[in-house]
Amino acid sequence: MRVTIAHNRTKQQVMQSVDRSFEDLFQAPELHGVKLKDVTKSWQGSTLTFGLTAKMGLFSTPIKGTVEVTDQDITIDADLGLLERLIPVSTAREIMTTRIRGLLT
Repeated sequence: MRVTIAHNRTKQQVMQSVDRSFEDLFQAPELHGVKLKDVTKSWQGSTLTFGLTAKMGLFSTPIKGTVEVTDQDITIDADLGLLERLIPVSTAREIMTTRIRGLLT
């Protein structure tokens, strides 16, 4: 799944907001009925690489991806694994887009 959203802030400001948002997201014990664990993240330049395991009931799946911040936009590429079968891609895209836009206000 890929989501790209334009922004009008500096690249550094957006990177700090993305980093803070990931910290907040991963502190939550549960997100829309999905528990997040085994979280990893690392920055290389202006690209954040992340990974985690999402658990929903007895089902768990790895999720991995990148967040690339440019001077004009943010692009998130995420592989939701088997979670895409439980949560429609349109719903996941809407959740991510809403959260990202919230970062940029």
